[in-house]
Amino acid sequence: MNILVDVSGARRMMQDGALVRVIDCRAVLGSAGAGATAWMESRLPGALHADLELDLSMPGLPVDGRHPLPDDRHLSSLLSRWGLTPDHWLIAYDAGDGAYAARAWWLATRAGHARTLVIDGGLRAWMQAQLPLESGASGMRVDPIERSVRLDRSAIVDFQSLERLLESASGALLDARSAERYRGDVEPIDAVAGHVPGAHNRPYVENLTRGVFKSPDRLREEFEALLPGTAPADVVHMCGSGVTACHNLLAMDLAGLRGSRLFAPSWSGWIADASRPIAWGGDSPPTPAL
Repeated sequence: MNILVDVSGARRMMQDGALVRVIDCRAVLGSAGAGATAWMESRLPGALHADLELDLSMPGLPVDGRHPLPDDRHLSSLLSRWGLTPDHWLIAYDAGDGAYAARAWWLATRAGHARTLVIDGGLRAWMQAQLPLESGASGMRVDPIERSVRLDRSAIVDFQSLERLLESASGALLDARSAERYRGDVEPIDAVAGHVPGAHNRPYVENLTRGVFKSPDRLREEFEALLPGTAPADVVHMCGSGVTACHNLLAMDLAGLRGSRLFAPSWSGWIADASRPIAWGGDSPPTPAL
């Protein structure tokens, strides 16, 4: 399964006439429009922009979390606007660590677009390689198409399914937030600090070394050490709002541990109901939360 492409490989695909749509996924949490501004100032040649709030998410209820998943109609409209046929390669990138590009990758692949890649190292690696950039308000012009897709709902875990997982001895919940946020030491974004009882912590940045993804073998070793004996299909990912969780999901897929799922509302959706339990402190084995 192709998941990552390095900057030289991405450049070759863009130059060799392959059917490619390059998507700039840069964003700054809490700063609406920052990604679009960055796109105008400097981007990969021909790159289109994907807005985290408007394209890779859609409005929803508090229980849906800060970045609700786009529904099928929203996602179909987005891919149609990008002119993304099934024969196109979608190549996503962000500023560097892949957190936002991973969200685009997850949405596209779980909507059935298998030809989706993330640039390993993102814009940072592209600039380090001194590859060309472009700027300005007018980017690549594409002809919209009519594309209808459906997000694979079996890849998504709702609250009821999560409760069953937490009551099970075989399942595991992985939280991709930083250790400080997981423990509840700090909470710079959401209204309540802490984590879902029984969740393990796997900060998504641990998937990287020197700004690029670790090798598949190394990632496999680390995930299997964290969750010994747990089948990938019994692993559910979360974070603050369902975005950086996709980074851990991508890393598991890259490691050949395919079949894990996403709890999209994540922490921001969990705390929308004040009756739900909250834990603080360090990591612990999964225990019943409800």
